[in-house]
Amino acid sequence: MPNAPRPLDPAHDGVVVRKRRKGIYILPNLFTLAALFGGFYAIVMAMNGRFDLAAAGVFVAMVLDSLDGRVARMTNTQSAFGEQMDSLSDMVSFGAAPALIAYEWGLRGLGRWGWIAAFVYCACAALRLARFNVNTTVVDKRYFQGLPSPAAAALVTGFIWLMNDAGARNGGLSWMSWPQVTWITFAFTLYAGLTMVTNVPFYSFKDVQMKKSVPFAAIVLIALGIAVINIDPPTVLFGIFVAYGLSGYAVYAWRRFKGRPASVISTSTEEPDERNWHR
Repeated sequence: MPNAPRPLDPAHDGVVVRKRRKGIYILPNLFTLAALFGGFYAIVMAMNGRFDLAAAGVFVAMVLDSLDGRVARMTNTQSAFGEQMDSLSDMVSFGAAPALIAYEWGLRGLGRWGWIAAFVYCACAALRLARFNVNTTVVDKRYFQGLPSPAAAALVTGFIWLMNDAGARNGGLSWMSWPQVTWITFAFTLYAGLTMVTNVPFYSFKDVQMKKSVPFAAIVLIALGIAVINIDPPTVLFGIFVAYGLSGYAVYAWRRFKGRPASVISTSTEEPDERNWHR
């Protein structure tokens, strides 16, 4: 009876077995890199005195940042690399960029108070992102724990965009002086920064299912919303994020008034998985 063929042994037969190289998914990380570029572009424009373009860069980064996680889930391309890349991009676009824009635009004239406010915002953004990364499994997925960093960035840069559009730096406001504008910028910067690290619940919109069908009227309302924003983008966008920036405190007060727990810390496993979500 002939002997059966001996299987190859890579250790003795000289067969080189190459390990499969680990790669990264291109599509979701392209959105993340584009969001990072938006934050970098905003910083460069602020250094050049183009604060309208700087604010626009932050808002574009917000849109791109909201898409990378969804694209990753839709294409099943989630990865640990993407999570870390997303957090680092957020720190630049929604942490460092708004702080530097605010400082260059109005806080510089306040001396040490100006750079202290800018640093507090930047530090709070870093703390907020770090806390999010370690609390993903214990936070109620319907709410953010503290103001999300993109909304905080929109609050600060939205005010700057609005005031810059009104010509506040050149005395274009008859009802407010430039020193008053700088102190309001100071207040907005501190409010946005400190609210990021509170335990106040802000609705996350994560329970909105994009794949489900919606009534025709919903599409009409979305079209009307886009039209309203285009009437005066700085005013409308700033108004939206001011309302959102106050909504968390309203939810907190309502819960306390009803005697319900105000904390968003939860160990329930019934909510949808939040893995790969940032902010």
